[in-house]
Amino acid sequence: MVEKMTINAIRVLSAEAIQAANSGHPGLPLGAAPMAYTLWAKEMKHNPKNPKWHNRDRFVLSAGHGSMLMYSLLHLFNYGLSMDELKNFRQFDSKTPGHPEYGHTAGVEISTGPLGQGIANAVGFAMAEAHLAAKFNRPGFNVVDHNTFAISGDGCLMEGISYEAASLAGTLKLGKLVLMYDSNKITIEGGTEIAFTEDVAKRFEAMHWHVQTVEDGNDTAAIQAAIQAAKGETEKPSIIVVKTIIGYGCPSKQGSHKVHGSPLGDDGIAEMKTFLEWPCENAFDVPADVTKHMSELTEALSKSEEEWTALFESYKKEHPELAAEYEAWMSGDIPAEYFESEEFWAYNETTASRSSSGKVLNNLADKIPNLFGGSADLSPSNNSDMKKRESFFASNYAGSNLHFGVREHAMTAIANGIQAHGGLKTYAATFFVFADYMKPAVRLAALMGLPVTYILTHDSIGVGEDGPTHQPIEQLAMLRSIPNLNVIRPADAREVSAAWHVAMHSTKTPTALILSRQNLPALEGSSREALKGAYVVSKEASKAQVVLIATGSEVSVAIEAQQKLKAEGIDSRVVSMPCQEIFDAQADSYKGEVLLKGVPKLAIEAASTFGWHKYACDVIGRDDFGLSAPGNVLFKEFGITSDHMVTRAKALISK
Repeated sequence: MVEKMTINAIRVLSAEAIQAANSGHPGLPLGAAPMAYTLWAKEMKHNPKNPKWHNRDRFVLSAGHGSMLMYSLLHLFNYGLSMDELKNFRQFDSKTPGHPEYGHTAGVEISTGPLGQGIANAVGFAMAEAHLAAKFNRPGFNVVDHNTFAISGDGCLMEGISYEAASLAGTLKLGKLVLMYDSNKITIEGGTEIAFTEDVAKRFEAMHWHVQTVEDGNDTAAIQAAIQAAKGETEKPSIIVVKTIIGYGCPSKQGSHKVHGSPLGDDGIAEMKTFLEWPCENAFDVPADVTKHMSELTEALSKSEEEWTALFESYKKEHPELAAEYEAWMSGDIPAEYFESEEFWAYNETTASRSSSGKVLNNLADKIPNLFGGSADLSPSNNSDMKKRESFFASNYAGSNLHFGVREHAMTAIANGIQAHGGLKTYAATFFVFADYMKPAVRLAALMGLPVTYILTHDSIGVGEDGPTHQPIEQLAMLRSIPNLNVIRPADAREVSAAWHVAMHSTKTPTALILSRQNLPALEGSSREALKGAYVVSKEASKAQVVLIATGSEVSVAIEAQQKLKAEGIDSRVVSMPCQEIFDAQADSYKGEVLLKGVPKLAIEAASTFGWHKYACDVIGRDDFGLSAPGNVLFKEFGITSDHMVTRAKALISK
């Protein structure tokens, strides 16, 4: 009886919070409360007293619009989320924002809301667990041993990213991944029959998942049995199709799309309480029996961590070196002394920055054992594989080179899950133009402060013969518009080292490395000053009459223009600006020293000019798409040349 009342407490608290906010989505919390309670109370290993316990099971609410389900769980399971926070649902500065936010509310493992991404995040959690278990577990000491659970709705499974990720999960045989599908057959516009009639179970069977169906979403015994069976299947990820009624508990509204995203209203709340035989008259009151039950349950849940702690203490005695390495991995430590060494900074030669990045990455792989990443089927071209490492396959979870297949969106969201899991430093790689496919997950990484590294090669019209479909134009401006993302376009191999330095030291900001296909000359003046985002790469002889600003392959073009201007008696300064975001964060005094206040400025970049006018009076770039032709032909055709820079610089000076 108390369990049924606790499930109804989840429903009532969710509905009341949404009603108080006059905003939110009651449909999912009301329908999914039984499966959520059963999972959290009976089958999920977690400790509300320590939400960051390393070996906890991970829970992802992929259908993030149903956030009040999560908040009601966190409150009732004593995660420290107060009743006042539930009353302030969706209000300014509350711990209960409209969708779950990582790092904002204790117990939230990942930010969700854009549908489908949570499923991909969950795949990332499961991949991280599998790799860490293969690395650290020894006979009798399963110090890494936990499951990943996710709840999704119909909308999540309509999104293409969910199937990208699910396909990879089936291929990798991620047996510790369990997806609970809240199948209520309702979307915002009406029943799913208007746009989604496929047999989801058969589709997941085809992707090599273990599939079960629970016919009644209120049957907690059947739900628990299905979860137990899923946990027992170690060779396949599992999906449990739980057939629910959206908005269950409010008879006049349940089963309708109208309850998806609108408060029940005062009459609906009253009707729900009557139907559920809810004993409390006042809003946000919880029966004493429920409070007592949840207190006892919280105490019981804490024993899992106590048992693990005892196990780890024994592990430290039997395997002291492994235990020390485990603790180092989980702390996020990196070998700081290596990044300050001559060895790290000495490398500089004429080569494509994708190639120099590959060399730096492989050097880092020797120093940072918990690097874990890969590419969307392009590692031979974007140099993203770690040569001395094995691949991560179903048969070899100890490998750390990831093969995502041609799945850029899922790759990026999976990387978010890997990074959020803890213990690993992850990267994801593809051609820069396909950042368009990655952008929703890159944005969430930036929002969450997850320091994922993106290796994005073939950075400009220099791609050449592949033509305009593969030549990035607006992508730099797109990524630079995302807050809390460092977008770095290095000019030579030494600046590539600086870019990786930034990426590996970042703890709260993801990094996008924008790398060339064409060779870049080693610049005499390049240096670790690139760590400041912009610096003087070639100083003026006496007094600069114009400042030339460039990034990537165009820095050498600007230096050529500087020499040509000098031959005509015009003194100029060349500034390399590999990262606008880092430069913008510098002190005003430094920015003034670099860009010379009062001196006209000309910027050049083989991409859209959008955004450059905050630094420069004039910009040379490309505000249309590219063409199919050799890269050197296109640079000349589009005016990305030193001669064109000279002409435009002289025009600036004469104004």
